[in-house]
Amino acid sequence: MDLKPLITLVAIVNPLAIVPFFIHYTQGFNAEQRTQTIRTAAFSAFVVIAACALIGLQVLDFFNISLQSFQVGGGLLLLLSAMNMLNARPAEDRPHEATLEAGAEKAAMGNSIAVVPLTIPLLTGPAAMSTVVIYADQAANFWQHLALVGYGIVVAACVWGSFSMAEPIARVLGKTGINVMTRLMGLILAALAIEVMAGGLVKIFPVLAG
Repeated sequence: MDLKPLITLVAIVNPLAIVPFFIHYTQGFNAEQRTQTIRTAAFSAFVVIAACALIGLQVLDFFNISLQSFQVGGGLLLLLSAMNMLNARPAEDRPHEATLEAGAEKAAMGNSIAVVPLTIPLLTGPAAMSTVVIYADQAANFWQHLALVGYGIVVAACVWGSFSMAEPIARVLGKTGINVMTRLMGLILAALAIEVMAGGLVKIFPVLAG
């Protein structure tokens, strides 16, 4: 079995690097809501990878979308997430609702956050999706496609394990440390978003490279 696609995919997804973003987006969540968010993020990561492995090429062809255009769109999503992080209020300034309705709303918000932006585009962004689609295009038989789906399970387990470490990390940092880290990571994410968009734009418009 060729483990190169798995190693490449785990390196690109890099769930440990997304832990600061998870801490930021789940501030104010209780343990159950945070666990639900972790579960949803891990499952969503698996679904995205499995879908890209099985029908990624067909979906892009159906909508006549190039990988380069997909990369630019994903970079724009990253940039929007970065702006939200840079402009976010400190955690202590956020209102704390105690009603059951507010708790249900926060749980629903946790599921939404787990999908966008944690899973898409932070975990399984254009680079990860493109990687899976490229390896799927190179797959010679059904079993190699099935192996890519299995790699999605491994990535989901890595996401679960990494995000489960977020709570002790948050306790060590404290609110002030989290707020400083959030803005620093927002700046880094903005730079990464520009790099992703620039890479796609150069491929679409080669004249920009020269």
